[in-house]
Amino acid sequence: MTVKSVKTGVSTSLAVGNTSVAKPDAPTIGTATVSVQTATVPFTAATKGAAGTTFTATSSPSSITGSSATSPITVSGLAGSTSYTFTVKATNANGDSVASAASNSITTAVALVTLDALVIAGGGAGAGRGFGDNGGGGGGAGGFVYQTSLTASPNTNYAVSVGAGGAGAAGNGYAGNNSYITGLTTTAIGGGAGGDWDTVGGSGSGANGNTTVTVNSGDNSTAGQGNKGGNGGTPNASGSGGGGGGGASAAGSNGSGQTGGNGGNGSSNSITGLAVTYAGGGGASGGSSSAGTGGSGGGGNGRNYGSPGTGFAGDTNKGSGGGCGNVSGGPATGGSGGSGVIILRYLTSAGTITIGAGLTGSTATDGSHKVTTLTAGTGNVSWA
Repeated sequence: MTVKSVKTGVSTSLAVGNTSVAKPDAPTIGTATVSVQTATVPFTAATKGAAGTTFTATSSPSSITGSSATSPITVSGLAGSTSYTFTVKATNANGDSVASAASNSITTAVALVTLDALVIAGGGAGAGRGFGDNGGGGGGAGGFVYQTSLTASPNTNYAVSVGAGGAGAAGNGYAGNNSYITGLTTTAIGGGAGGDWDTVGGSGSGANGNTTVTVNSGDNSTAGQGNKGGNGGTPNASGSGGGGGGGASAAGSNGSGQTGGNGGNGSSNSITGLAVTYAGGGGASGGSSSAGTGGSGGGGNGRNYGSPGTGFAGDTNKGSGGGCGNVSGGPATGGSGGSGVIILRYLTSAGTITIGAGLTGSTATDGSHKVTTLTAGTGNVSWA
């Protein structure tokens, strides 16, 4: 077609259908696929008309985009457990094409869950003896394990056990039980039981104290997991003091004559968003003198002379070591170890945790994170 310039009268030509000034035609959408939270969107560029130089896929919902000069296009940053479709537009120097038809629907999975875990085992019980005998040893603290940046796979069951504290007895107490998440955390070892007759308490290794008159002075604890209880005091006409229970950060102190040993202090941790001290050792009972005090982090105080001959148990879900009971007029019973606890902290975007049958627990939200606390039992947990 020929036109004449109004000003100059010079004739010029304008080509009809000139692709150099045309926008591209819409691409043809392919079959979208997904891997966890990243989609792959294939397309076929139009073969007629102006060519596209860049192609952009857009999600529905949320309008999350990805671009490429060739097929396929990767779209990352999708939310977990969400269904999406995609359209593709072509772009060149003259602008965008109309959008393609929508793709098939894909559903994302939950990404690998990154979490921190505090795992505390049940504390060992203290030993107890009757009037005129040596005081029993204090129980060992439950193992204390704190690990960060662990990764869990979505839709996978993880076997969990929260260790109960060892039960107190008139002779030797009982060791605490292990706490663990199989395939995810290191096992926290149950605190050892307190030994009878002036022996030391069991240690964080879960090894029971000696049951003979011979003093068992060794500390068999697993490195970094707990400390032993103290020795019981020597016999006295008014009774004798027991050994204090071991704590996560310190051993229990020995009984001295009729005075009960103090429990070792626990360790502080901020996994819940607040600094909390866990796994303190229980104080031991005394003879006619003073009972020991519990260590920080849930260690119960010992009972004074004249009280029933039972050491206080460590706090529930603190993994404490038990104190030792031993007063005039026995027999006395050592304090039970505190039960363990498992606490998990992870981003709210990581999905929803399922606490399986057999476990007792709850989940709270702390800003951008969720905190799941498991307080008892054996079962499975998973994220979806």
